[in-house]
Amino acid sequence: MPEVVKSHLESNKPFVVSAKQFAPEDEVALREALKRCSPSTFEAAVQFRKTGNPEHLPAVVIGVIERFVEPDLRIKLKNADDDLRLIEDLGIDSLTMMEIVILVEDVLQMSINNDELRNLRTVGDVKTFIDCKVRGLELPKPTKFLPIEHIAAVMPVQPPFLFINEASVSSGGANGKYKISGQEFFLQGHFKDNPVMPASIMLEALGQLAVLFLLEGATTEPGKVISPNTIFFTGCEGVRAHRVCRPGDILTLSIKLKRMKMPLATFEGVIRVGQEKAAMAEEITVTFGYAEASQQPVPAKAAAAPIGGTNGTHAAEPVRAAVSA
Repeated sequence: MPEVVKSHLESNKPFVVSAKQFAPEDEVALREALKRCSPSTFEAAVQFRKTGNPEHLPAVVIGVIERFVEPDLRIKLKNADDDLRLIEDLGIDSLTMMEIVILVEDVLQMSINNDELRNLRTVGDVKTFIDCKVRGLELPKPTKFLPIEHIAAVMPVQPPFLFINEASVSSGGANGKYKISGQEFFLQGHFKDNPVMPASIMLEALGQLAVLFLLEGATTEPGKVISPNTIFFTGCEGVRAHRVCRPGDILTLSIKLKRMKMPLATFEGVIRVGQEKAAMAEEITVTFGYAEASQQPVPAKAAAAPIGGTNGTHAAEPVRAAVSA
C-alpha cells in the first residue's frame, strides 16, 4: 500500500490537527450552516472544530452528503460502504456536488479547488479526499472504474472462469461485483437440483480481484509494470463462509492490500450479498513479477484457468486446503 494512504488510513494512533479557537458565536454559525443536517452531523462537526481530530470527519462528510440526496436514497447512504457511487447510486450531479463542497468548506473551514473534484466518484473518494486535505497529505490516486470489457482485456483469467462483472480500483484496494446467473458450468453438479455457488469459487473471485488490483492499481518500480503472466495464487488464511449464495444473488467483492513487497502481495477480502456477509478471507497471498513498462503483454484470449495456472493445479490445492480449514 502506498505510504501516504497507509499513514493516515491505517494508523492506530489518532492524528490530531491543530484546532482553532471555537467561540460560542462559531457554534451558532455552525448550527445555522447545518440546520438541515442530522444532530449527529452537527455534534461531529463541533467536536472536529474543538479538537481538530479527523476521526470525526467521516460523520461530517456523510451527514453533509445525506443533506443533499433524495430522502428515498438516504437509506442507501446509511447502510452502504465506501464504494457507493455519487452519480449512479445517489443521483448527485455536478451542481449538487458544488453545493456539498461549499458547505464542507464552510463547516470545516478549508478551501477546495474545483479541479480537485474531478476524480471524486464514490463516498470513499470524498472521505479520503477531505481527510488528506485536513491533514495536509498528498492525495492518493483516484479510483478507476473498470467495465467488464476492460477487465476481460487485462486479466489473464478469462470467461467462463472470470467472476468479476465490474470493478473499481483505488490506491489501497479494489471492489467488484459478480451476479450469479445460474448458467455457470459448475452449478450443473453443485448441487443436484439445488444450485449453490461453491465457497472455493467465491474465494477464487476474491483472488481475481486481487490480481486486477495488481494490474490496475498497485504502485510499481519506475519504468516497471506487473506482468499478468507472473501472478500466481500461493495461499490463504482465515477463510470463513457465512451465507449460502444462489443464482440471482449479486456478490459484492472487496479486497484491501495488507502488504506488498516483491514478489509477494497479501490482501484481506470479504464478499457480501446486500448487507449480509457471505464469505471472508483474512489473508490471500499471490506472487507477482515485473516487466518493462514498454513491453505490452498480450492478454490471454481463451484461457479458462484459475489464478494459479493453465491446469489449475497451483491454485486448486491451496483453495481446497483453505476452504476446508
